[in-house]
Amino acid sequence: MGTVQTVLGLVDTGDLGFTLMHEHVVSGSAGVWNTYPELANRQWLTQSVIDDLREAASEGLHTFVDVTPFDLGRDVRLLHDASEGSGVHIIAATGTHRHIPRAFLDGTTPDTIAELYVREIEEGIEGTGIRAGIIKVAHDQEGVDGPGELVLRAAARAHMRTGVPITTHSYAQSRVGNDQVAILEDEGVDLRKVYIGHSNDTDDMDYLVGLCRKGCYLGMDRYPGSGVMDWEARTQVVKRLIDAGYAAHIMLSHDRRLCGPNTRQNRMERRGNNPDGINFVTRRVLPRLRELGVSNEVIHQVMVDSPRQYFEDS
Repeated sequence: MGTVQTVLGLVDTGDLGFTLMHEHVVSGSAGVWNTYPELANRQWLTQSVIDDLREAASEGLHTFVDVTPFDLGRDVRLLHDASEGSGVHIIAATGTHRHIPRAFLDGTTPDTIAELYVREIEEGIEGTGIRAGIIKVAHDQEGVDGPGELVLRAAARAHMRTGVPITTHSYAQSRVGNDQVAILEDEGVDLRKVYIGHSNDTDDMDYLVGLCRKGCYLGMDRYPGSGVMDWEARTQVVKRLIDAGYAAHIMLSHDRRLCGPNTRQNRMERRGNNPDGINFVTRRVLPRLRELGVSNEVIHQVMVDSPRQYFEDS
């Protein structure tokens, strides 16, 4: 058994329990609340997040992995208060999202950026002492272009120094996970410590099985889904992977933002689109998998054992 860094401190990996691996407490723009605090009712926002997490905890949730790096509006103080108020473990992310900061692109090297990530892992974020427990990188339709390669190599080097695992945003329709893996392999990363996100945006089994065979974990983490595939089609892909023997390589989640950066209206609209919120997997997907013949033991593997192994192996 190992340990993983949460926003409230180290936790034994055996205590992670039922885990949602790719979620967001809140996302928006970097620094916007510090610059324009009038845009956020922090007391209301914090309580609404706590309420959501408590509801999910009453249905089995133990751990919520928040994959929001600084440039996507990460707020570690909010994560701390939400975890403390709800009793749910929250793991915060270092790293960089899709739109690479200009300051990273002016002669900066992967090693320079890796130092920033390592500091957030080993010392803490923004002077709070709250430490990151996962490294996030993101590549979309553009693939791993020049700026994308810069931060991906930085993530790999921060991982090699700290052992903290890597999670990605990918564009499955163009097999971008393969591009990410090629760079990570070149940097010497053990792919058992890599989670390729948004892998259930495709039913390309050759692509998905290929990533599994390399050792990666697949983030089947866009529920209830979008125009690309509805949630039933996504669940059928999960079943096919399980039937092919890859249950130990998949994890389920939503990629859901609990709150927008400012307004109640934004939150209400999101609730209207998916009234189950971060309980959608628990209430809809897992029962559907059971209907399809998936055993409780396999569901435990996907929701409990695979997240534990991902962090433990690191």
